[in-house]
Amino acid sequence: MHTATKRHLDRRAFLRGSGALLSLPFLEAMVPAFATRAQAAVANPPPRFLAMCATLGFHTPFLFPQETGADYTLTPYLEPLKDLKNDFTVISGLQHEEQNGANGHTSEMTWLTSAKHPGLAGFKNNISIDQHIAERIGSQTRFPSLILGTGSESLSWSASGVPLPAESSPSKAFQQLFVDGTPAEIAAQVHQLKRGRSILDTVMGQAKKLHGELGKRDQEKLDEYFSAVRDLEGRLVQNEEWAQKPKPKVDAKPPTDIQSRTDAIGKMKLMQDLVVLALQNDSTRTVTLRLNGMNAVPEIDGVKNDWHNLSHHGQDAAKIEELKVIELAEFTAFAAFLTKLKSTGLLDTTAVLFGSNLGNASAHSTANLPLVLAGGGYKHGRHVAIEKGKHVFSNLFVSLAQRMGVETGQFGFSTGVLDLNQS
Repeated sequence: MHTATKRHLDRRAFLRGSGALLSLPFLEAMVPAFATRAQAAVANPPPRFLAMCATLGFHTPFLFPQETGADYTLTPYLEPLKDLKNDFTVISGLQHEEQNGANGHTSEMTWLTSAKHPGLAGFKNNISIDQHIAERIGSQTRFPSLILGTGSESLSWSASGVPLPAESSPSKAFQQLFVDGTPAEIAAQVHQLKRGRSILDTVMGQAKKLHGELGKRDQEKLDEYFSAVRDLEGRLVQNEEWAQKPKPKVDAKPPTDIQSRTDAIGKMKLMQDLVVLALQNDSTRTVTLRLNGMNAVPEIDGVKNDWHNLSHHGQDAAKIEELKVIELAEFTAFAAFLTKLKSTGLLDTTAVLFGSNLGNASAHSTANLPLVLAGGGYKHGRHVAIEKGKHVFSNLFVSLAQRMGVETGQFGFSTGVLDLNQS
């Protein structure tokens, strides 16, 4: 048996002397000898990953600087981020290949997967990069991943190419993250999880009997099914263990859901605040947040026209100026979010990818995607312009996965690795 002998200091410890009061920096001794996972994560912060996609794009002339490298002039959309210039990188020149799909917006489906021809006949999506990461490191936290959206659709796709639902209610997400159920509710949850495992055992038994009666191609499909069932069984076991452990307590008040469907920025801010809390308490290390556009007028001062219509501006100067008001509000909220992450000490260990699946929403073009990568320990403070044909967007996913501790040299339709620390 190991006996803990180290001294434990309060996280708000002070040095007192000669009438002066000096707060101590964070020390390893401030982590309890038998620390919870969340407490231990404070002392040895793990890498984290967040992807946010604004589905109606950004007008890139207001985002991409004219200059490359570190000595660039801030553009209108980067002005709100001026105090964080050394904490993010602007990336231009990236795209997924062959994104012509069922309509001009189906590239939303493949932003984190890189699958080709979304929505066309025979299309099957790949696993999204967040779920690829979660499959390998998700057992370390209560929630393998957190899938959020300001609408019901999400950016996340399973290994079998199935879209995973997003939680669009901040109050429900808060409840799931931080509010313990009653003993009866917890017992019922554990019972349901055990029942789920029992059903899977029966299904697997029947499937194995069927396996020998099938042809080779059907056997291969059934083997994929076996793999998916085993993964699900593992998650059920993990969920059963977490269900009986208390959730972290937070000082924050539960959020109140915004009822107005047109308050896009308010919803964005609520979700971002929730992400900060989830990461602070090590409830998850992988997050996606889909930011919906709308066929309506958003509740933003100075905007009088339908957002989707404005995104199809056709180079109309008046429409572009009104669109700028909306997109500037998005970048201002993004800057506030990064500032919170930095103030809580999370930004250095959290890679935040913010951008869109549309490089030119007016033409539904998926070339030259608007992308900002912040935090995560990367070399920042630059505009990195990727030479045409040198890298595809999913090459960056390989680098992000490797940073999260996932050993991989390829993802989706990647052609290499885009390491921003080397570029």
